[in-house]
Amino acid sequence: MCGVCGCGEGLNHSHEHDHDHQHGDVHEHHHGHAHSHSQHHHHHEHSHGPEHAHAPGLTPARMVQIEQDILSANNRYAGDNRRYFGERGILALNLVSSPGSGKTTLLVETVKRLQGESAIAVIEGDQQTARDADRIRATGVPAVQINTGKGCHLDAHRVGHALESLNLPERSLLFIENVGNLVCPSAFDLGEAHKVVILSVTEGEDKPIKYPDMFHAADLMILNKTDLLPHLDFDVEQCLRYAKQVNPKIRVLQLSAKTGEGMDHWLQWLRAELALQGIGYA
Repeated sequence: MCGVCGCGEGLNHSHEHDHDHQHGDVHEHHHGHAHSHSQHHHHHEHSHGPEHAHAPGLTPARMVQIEQDILSANNRYAGDNRRYFGERGILALNLVSSPGSGKTTLLVETVKRLQGESAIAVIEGDQQTARDADRIRATGVPAVQINTGKGCHLDAHRVGHALESLNLPERSLLFIENVGNLVCPSAFDLGEAHKVVILSVTEGEDKPIKYPDMFHAADLMILNKTDLLPHLDFDVEQCLRYAKQVNPKIRVLQLSAKTGEGMDHWLQWLRAELALQGIGYA
């Protein structure tokens, strides 16, 4: 968890992150300020915990308390985000994976196929650069880039600020592409309806049991890059067994964002979720 993983810049710091406001320029914000996106005003200054598990002067009990405080504060902001989404009929999905899973390619291909069916927007999380947000904007869909610097995940407060910038219309589909990491994002609720974990067949079939918290937190697992299976020693059935072992309720879709094989099943899942939000699908 972030209290002990080295995320952030030490104790009791205000948020510092780069926040890209759709037009491509990156601005640095120092977030010890009032923030409102759903008639809520709050002042926020929180730490990401100690930089190292052996931080001087911190007992294990104190470190646990810091972690609990961080998550408690995050959950309050996640509740604000969730109310914001609910009041506007917005379907928000938190896409999580390790780096290199093909998450952004999947997102670009999904946006291309769904454009015109509903309003779509994207929040892009990465430690540096706006490259992924630029790829999304090239499709014509608005995107806000959040650069976390040393931070290894998005949190609900940062997402709330991005919502202010996006000013989403009612009945929208919002994709939140989290920082590539299968550890810390599992613990941080962003207010989303579902976590969707993307696993590439190039990563190894044991990822679900190596990173069980993430797969337990997800409602859907996408097994991506299936076009590469003929060239790899990857046991699909074993991977699915591991995923079900960790989370018996997880749903699994297999696809290749590159070739389009299996994308229809993913789009059907999205349309069904949109229908539950009343966004016009049967």
